Amino acid sequence: MVQAEYLADLEGLIDACGSLHGHICPGQVLGVRMATLGCRLAGIEDPRGLDRKSLIVWIEIDRCVADAVCAVTGVRLGKRSLKYLDYGKVAATFLNLQTVRAYRILAKDESRGLADRLFPEIESKKERQMLAYREADEAELFTTEQVRIELDELELPGRPRRRVRCMECGEGINDGKEVADALGRRICRACAFGSYYRQDSSKSTRQGDVRVR
Repeated sequence: MVQAEYLADLEGLIDACGSLHGHICPGQVLGVRMATLGCRLAGIEDPRGLDRKSLIVWIEIDRCVADAVCAVTGVRLGKRSLKYLDYGKVAATFLNLQTVRAYRILAKDESRGLADRLFPEIESKKERQMLAYREADEAELFTTEQVRIELDELELPGRPRRRVRCMECGEGINDGKEVADALGRRICRACAFGSYYRQDSSKSTRQGDVRVR
């Protein structure tokens, strides 16, 4: 398939998203439209092939849209080509590393009402939304803006470029994610700002000397 045709195959991309996500839903269709638009604006024609090392995507929500963007573009957290920011917004930014061209794509809140306006005869809300997201103009679905991304070398894909040990908990930290505390010590963000988990005081596990009580 010619590279440009890959992003034009809307139905094929939606099917691929369904395989990854487990089902096809309005969020998947919207995510496919977002990903194809973002790639096109950034100058990426073959995100899963020839251009796979040229694209980095920042996704701002952990919903169906995120899986669709990953399915279309092939970006992954493990490859460091996907960056996740928990903003709770249906938005993503697409950066072409070769040209440094970047575009942020934001789904319009009013796009939710398109389904009722375009397909009032369809009873199912889900089906109305899926059809609207398939057929609506991009300008009706999204706002786009060209942005600048100041990407630090430590954020680039590839092998870890630096590793330090947290001076509070002793755990390793990759690629400059440490912070300095009031004493000037390099510590992890969990120690600095609090972590998402709490230790279970009823159980204790230590490396090299596993104990459970």
